[in-house]
Amino acid sequence: KFELFPSDFTKGTQDIPINGLVWMGDKSFMQQQIKDKLQQGFTTIKMKIGAIDFDTELNLLKVIRKEFSSKEITLRVDANGGFTPKDALQKLQRLSELNIHSIEQPIQQGQWQEMANLCEKTPLPIALDEELIGVFTSEEKEKCIETIKPQYIILKPSLIGGFQGSKQWISIAKKYHADNWITSALESNIGLNAIAQFTKTLENPLPQGLGTGGLFTNNFESPLEVMNGNLHYNIKKKWEFNLE
Repeated sequence: KFELFPSDFTKGTQDIPINGLVWMGDKSFMQQQIKDKLQQGFTTIKMKIGAIDFDTELNLLKVIRKEFSSKEITLRVDANGGFTPKDALQKLQRLSELNIHSIEQPIQQGQWQEMANLCEKTPLPIALDEELIGVFTSEEKEKCIETIKPQYIILKPSLIGGFQGSKQWISIAKKYHADNWITSALESNIGLNAIAQFTKTLENPLPQGLGTGGLFTNNFESPLEVMNGNLHYNIKKKWEFNLE
């Protein structure tokens, strides 16, 4: 049955709220993506930034915020370490004017003091993502969170020691008042199924970052589907492993 963590989710009676991912591009492309996500029932949108000129990205975000208020959509941005310690704070200040929920990994991982400085001064919440990868012992994890004191941590179970590693990070982060959410890392539906079921056991009300395998040209057919901005487990659908 592929039921690793039985819950109301695997019974199909409760869904997991997730964010919709929007890719950077020109104005019309992004507006269309946002409209598509809203039509699909998403209320939290995550946007990748740091790939093109920052002023261009900021203007695109302004256009979106002008059209959709913070009551209509919650905006998360992911910089993927695209800022430098020198320019990050100024960029965060400009982003904060647009009612951004949070920013993931503004500077590259491994710069704990610089990140700590940002988290102390930031006008919008910072979420650690890549920062958690490669930090294995509980002592190292504690030192990371104690030093940086982020507002959020983002957990990719596949890359941070599985479910046990994720639980350890959550426990340590709570000591320092950092909230969290779970995200997937381009797993197939088999991996996504396991992560989604685990996520439900945490009962975290924040929209999660669980992908849906939409980038795959082939995947395993599964009961997982997106409905109204949520990940839903359709008990009427079966697993299909015939990929011929």
